[in-house]
Amino acid sequence: MTGGVVVRDLSADLGGRPVLSEVALTVAPGEWLAVIGPNGAGKTTLLRAMSGLLAARGEVLVDGTPVRGLPPRRRARLMAYAPQTPVLPPGLTVYEYALLGRTPYIAYLGREGPRDREVTWSVLERLDLAGLAARPLGQLSGGERQRVVLARALVQQAPVLLLDEPTTALDLGHQQHVLELVDRLRLADGLTVVTTIHDVGLAGQYADSMLLLAGGRPVASGPAARVLTEPLLSRHFAARVAVTPGADGRPQVSLVRPAHSPGPVS
Repeated sequence: MTGGVVVRDLSADLGGRPVLSEVALTVAPGEWLAVIGPNGAGKTTLLRAMSGLLAARGEVLVDGTPVRGLPPRRRARLMAYAPQTPVLPPGLTVYEYALLGRTPYIAYLGREGPRDREVTWSVLERLDLAGLAARPLGQLSGGERQRVVLARALVQQAPVLLLDEPTTALDLGHQQHVLELVDRLRLADGLTVVTTIHDVGLAGQYADSMLLLAGGRPVASGPAARVLTEPLLSRHFAARVAVTPGADGRPQVSLVRPAHSPGPVS
């Protein structure tokens, strides 16, 4: 499976206001790019623009094919997008929701075939969800919901996976579980992964490369050690941080509490 991604001069407006300006990035087939930045930096907008869900200017190519002008069903075979807050109808079962990922392959007004059911069950088994296939979505825990959203995206069998904050609202253990799962699937299937991740330190532990957005513009990109620096993080996140090398050489980011004298909060 191939799926190199190239984005050139991608810009977008919301309500007549520019929210994304001239973003460029390149992700080699099978690599993981983490997009980071402060709240309102344009991270979600970037993924929505790349996926074609938001009108934008510029180019997005998968294996050299411009995807933004393609019909939605064709585009969905190249890029699978998992939003930060997906609509999860509580009455649908896990299997029924995951099966929706086969929509790009099913004829209009048609029904799923044996291949669609085979792919869906295979993904559910790989994500340890087969035992929950008949459970309604409204009865799932937070970690289970995240895995189900990932399952629907994987059922699309697209070479590029766009994940918007896949660890949102998860505790530490479930965050690690989801990211380890994404990493294993990426390596096993050769998926190209682009994620937004709120926790910059966590992003640095998993991604091959990083893109820092601020004010809708790219301000730094490259390996984690080049992007996760104290000057860049302090400037763009308005936070005091310490960055130290971990045992594997990847940067470890921690907050540093400002020194102050105790006193009443005013």
